[in-house]
Amino acid sequence: MADNKNDANGQDKQSVRELQGAVTKRIVWWIVGIILTLLVVVIFMGYRYVKTAMGPVDSSSTTQVTVEIPSGSTNKQIAAILADKKVIKSAMVFDYYIKSHNLTGFQAGAYTLKRSMTLAEVIDTMRTDAAGAKPVAHVLVREGIGIDEIAKSMKSYTKKDPNLTKKSFMAAVKSKSLFKELKKKYPKLLASAVKAKGVRYRLEGYLFPATYDVSKNMSAEQLVAEMVEKTDATLSPYYKTMEDKNVTVQEVLTLASLVEREGVTATSRRMIAGVFLNRINQGMALQSDLTVMYALKTHKTHLSLKDLQVKSPYNLYKHTGFGPGPYNQPSLQSVQAVLNPAERDRGYLYFVANLKTGKILYAQTLSEHNANKAAIGDDNN
Repeated sequence: MADNKNDANGQDKQSVRELQGAVTKRIVWWIVGIILTLLVVVIFMGYRYVKTAMGPVDSSSTTQVTVEIPSGSTNKQIAAILADKKVIKSAMVFDYYIKSHNLTGFQAGAYTLKRSMTLAEVIDTMRTDAAGAKPVAHVLVREGIGIDEIAKSMKSYTKKDPNLTKKSFMAAVKSKSLFKELKKKYPKLLASAVKAKGVRYRLEGYLFPATYDVSKNMSAEQLVAEMVEKTDATLSPYYKTMEDKNVTVQEVLTLASLVEREGVTATSRRMIAGVFLNRINQGMALQSDLTVMYALKTHKTHLSLKDLQVKSPYNLYKHTGFGPGPYNQPSLQSVQAVLNPAERDRGYLYFVANLKTGKILYAQTLSEHNANKAAIGDDNN
């Protein structure tokens, strides 16, 4: 009799547990369903918001609106002005659109727009048809070139815009008043550049590689300001990572400028970044030939022992650490390589490249490095 009672109690408990389990599963699925539904709703609403913001403020309007864009305005400031004039629906979507499409070329001046224009039409008009803002040239800043090289390229644009000359560009780059203005606009970007000592050009490394639209009578200072703005917009998502890694923007751009010229592929750049960081951590000089050539203001295939002794803070054969500042304008890929180096745990401290094949050999010790150099030495001669 007792056994039957115990069996009944056990069955009751099992039934309760099964019921509780079923209820729990239903609650879990109910919660998951709600979350998924909310997610779909948020995505749908976001899509509709962006799509709506891309359309005209008033499709039936024929009124022309004159919009004044002050000199030195950032993309966000331009977006705010357009939204305030009710030419676009959303300043946030405008800013996102130009960043996602990698657009530049918004110059100071008066723009005649209509509220019946779509966001894309407003942007296209501002970049091509606005009074005094129609592009007359496109200035290309290639990855890995220095300020001196950019200044020399200005002669290609002087006929189209007399304000753009080698002299005017160098004056803009060296302008203390312009740098002070840029520092105020982009404090996170330029805070460490302000503190840098012994630099040749304080804006070296901060003129982002891209193609820039040049309008008629655009000044060199406006062009430089646009380049710096592009750098800030590109690096903004990485400021927190730099802070977490306890490195400054100046240090990251300096190392990235070396990685830019030493590496070719994304993988090789990450590997080389790891080598450089390992050497810095051990107090070793980076011993990059690029630093010596920058110090000498020349380009050579082979450096002499005398070259390696040049007295310059940029000579990282003689000095340890990151160096005073960038040696050129690095690409985003090189910046990412510095922030996310590869195989640092393998302890590589040396590398040598086969100039013909592009293959790079890495080593942990000097003896291994010498063996690697001997192995590919003949190919590089």
